[in-house]
Amino acid sequence: MSCLGRNTYLFDQGVYILSGAAVVGPKEGEGPLGSCFDKVWPKIQTAEKSWEDTEVKMQKEAVDLALAKAALGNHMIDVLLGGDLINQLTITNFAAKEREIPFLGLYNACATMAEGLLLGASLIGGGFAADAAVVASSHNATSERQYRFPTELGTQRPQTSQWTVTGAGAMVLSKQPSPLRIISGTVGKIVDYGVKDPNEMGAAMAPAAADTILQHLQNSERKAADYDLICTGDLGSHGHCLLAELLKKEHVLFEAQFQDSGMWIYEKKQDSHAGGSGCGCSATVWSSYLLDALRRGKYRRVLLVGTGALLSPVSVGQGHAIPAIAHAVEIVKEEKTVCG
Repeated sequence: MSCLGRNTYLFDQGVYILSGAAVVGPKEGEGPLGSCFDKVWPKIQTAEKSWEDTEVKMQKEAVDLALAKAALGNHMIDVLLGGDLINQLTITNFAAKEREIPFLGLYNACATMAEGLLLGASLIGGGFAADAAVVASSHNATSERQYRFPTELGTQRPQTSQWTVTGAGAMVLSKQPSPLRIISGTVGKIVDYGVKDPNEMGAAMAPAAADTILQHLQNSERKAADYDLICTGDLGSHGHCLLAELLKKEHVLFEAQFQDSGMWIYEKKQDSHAGGSGCGCSATVWSSYLLDALRRGKYRRVLLVGTGALLSPVSVGQGHAIPAIAHAVEIVKEEKTVCG
């Protein structure tokens, strides 16, 4: 493992993705990626007594499915990294407590999955772990109740707002060779452009995404055209347009390889407005559709850029702007893997 510049890491010892799994709610199952998810729940709340307990169960199922695909048990995982949107990471703490796996709780809002992949790859690439599991989740009802309004109020949402995804995504990372390899990653820094409206999260996050993408391209001496896909997660349609403007100012060609998981997960007729958001958005899209597309050879080299709006009900209520973060993870499909 080595560094490029101040914040880009090369995982030259070999860090691989063995498996991924995604569990989602009914709205996500009705979207264009519905057939890609491992499990679609028919309701956003099952037999559990609360929305939060439902999200805990969803996160457990995603990790269980990913471990089963990798043919690994809890006792074979050196570290579990995960996070969610609820205060003090309550969802992930409760989901992890029965696994008896060393655990690192993470919070970077919607960038949590990217943060987990970076840290998991660093632990394996640095020789501190052989196998790691990464998970992130969100639930529309738990998140809306915490950050905005009780869902029962039926509050009208502006067109710039995004729909918090109900879903959990998990991946298993390993030093054991597989076709999908994490070769590098860039740790982002907090960027604050003064956006104060919590219904404008795409606008708050776009500058952070641009900053990290530019830093990664500079440090790795690559061009945007070197990637088959640069997938943000998740700016939505509003933030995606702002990202295009910011990158074009820096002479980065914003072409078809720039996509966004928040724009992929729902169709326009589903009335998500600007698209999907939440820890579960990029986590479910990347852990299912994207990994499968890499395996099938649709993409050979991708750059995943997780974006997070670092707000809280307290900070918004006190009139603070919304700082944001973005982390980048570079994945390639290798034609051949060499054991050793």
